[in-house]
Amino acid sequence: MRGSDVAQIHPTAVVDPRAEIAADVTIAPFCVVEPDVVIQSGCQLAAHVVVKSGTVLGPQNVVHEGAVLGGRPQHLRAGERVGRLIIGSGNIIRENVTMHLAVHEGQATVVGNNNFLMVNVHVAHDCRVGDNVIIANNAMLAGHVTVESRAYVSGAVGVHQFCRIGQLAMVGGQAHITQDVPPFVTVDGLSSHVVGLNRIGLRRNGFSDSDMMQLKTAYRVIYRNGLSWAEVLGTLQRQFPTGPAAAFYEFLRDGERGFVQERRGPPKSTIRIFDEDGGVDPNVHVRPAI
Repeated sequence: MRGSDVAQIHPTAVVDPRAEIAADVTIAPFCVVEPDVVIQSGCQLAAHVVVKSGTVLGPQNVVHEGAVLGGRPQHLRAGERVGRLIIGSGNIIRENVTMHLAVHEGQATVVGNNNFLMVNVHVAHDCRVGDNVIIANNAMLAGHVTVESRAYVSGAVGVHQFCRIGQLAMVGGQAHITQDVPPFVTVDGLSSHVVGLNRIGLRRNGFSDSDMMQLKTAYRVIYRNGLSWAEVLGTLQRQFPTGPAAAFYEFLRDGERGFVQERRGPPKSTIRIFDEDGGVDPNVHVRPAI
């Protein structure tokens, strides 16, 4: 159904009649919807949302105030004809989020299903965002970034162009990501280094004790065994052909920018253990888990 036939459009909204809008879409005051836009069933646009030409919104998306979807790519080589922005279903897009079209005609920036993009998130041209991803306030994805499903990107994170963030990875606040983040790991926001598995996220997503043990073993192959890169890939391929850890080899095999390294403490550093009276037990020292 064309935009002019939709009863839920506020009279102050500007909707081009060439936009294709489902009959049950709600468009609030002062929105702008340009031509060559598709907005499918159940979508809700709050006040001051702008949906620009080349954008496809799948069903049941909720877009909050001030979001701009389908802006031209911020790229000096972007020509008159650029690509598209394709957004799946069930996404929550909060205030002032910006998402840009792909640089080249025939290409697309793609955002999947059931994602939660918080205030001021920026998704640049040619990005790929999977399903059930959470991206917190003020995080920025540069061009050609991939964020796999169920990853969590915390507030104020900056991700360099062409980097990838693996499935169920957790990136801490204000981290600067200049290399790929492997699946299932946690990146510390202060150091921007890997600090272990994303145990809480894995548990919440139903990973069993045996799954966790397999991932822990594979993690040690990658970060703790002192292997060359060829040895890491070969060991992962041989030891983990199935199960959740198989995703490590699949992800690392395709890397082109290198991978975020593990944070390490000073050599032979220990943590002192205090007894019940507040004194130091001279017989107990524990290496820090990093």
